[in-house]
Amino acid sequence: MLYIFDLDNVIINIDFNRILGVWSNLGSVPLALLQSRFHRDEAFKKYERGEISNEHFAAELCEQLDITLSYEQFVVGWQAAFIGAQTDTLILMNQLRIDGHRVVILFNTNKLHTECWSTQYPEVRASVDTIYLSQTLGMRKPETRIFEHVLQQEGYDADQTIIFDANAENIAAAKMIGIKSILVTDSNTIPSWLENHC
Repeated sequence: MLYIFDLDNVIINIDFNRILGVWSNLGSVPLALLQSRFHRDEAFKKYERGEISNEHFAAELCEQLDITLSYEQFVVGWQAAFIGAQTDTLILMNQLRIDGHRVVILFNTNKLHTECWSTQYPEVRASVDTIYLSQTLGMRKPETRIFEHVLQQEGYDADQTIIFDANAENIAAAKMIGIKSILVTDSNTIPSWLENHC
């Protein structure tokens, strides 16, 4: 079987409010105001596809939030999203590989975040066979073509594949092409599913 894992809140816990909290302090703008202004607009999606630069995205997002930050301040906040790896999930991923399954990561990300998590959490890379990044593929979930690309690259059919993702929209898209899709809602989702199905 091919097992596809998302990264955000599946393998590594991430909280965007931590980003906004740093920017709130640096820019002297109330956190609640930044939260109300923040949304994943077209610039955000382009950034995750690798279509615009770090600097371009920083300028676009600062404009969206109506906050004045230097690029260095933007980066400090942007990198604050990561809380920590889910060790139990990594153990299960390694066990799946020992059992002869193929284990990969597929997630929407960007250059700045990749530089951060890959340095802070080297154990993540060591727990999978391959990592597929939206920024290098030029496509992002929930576009069905990104799932089809991974299936083609890995040589598996949809009915031989299981995906764990914390985003309901991504789950729905994967289901559309026949992938067994599990919505991760907490740290118990994956171990419970594997215990009952493996």
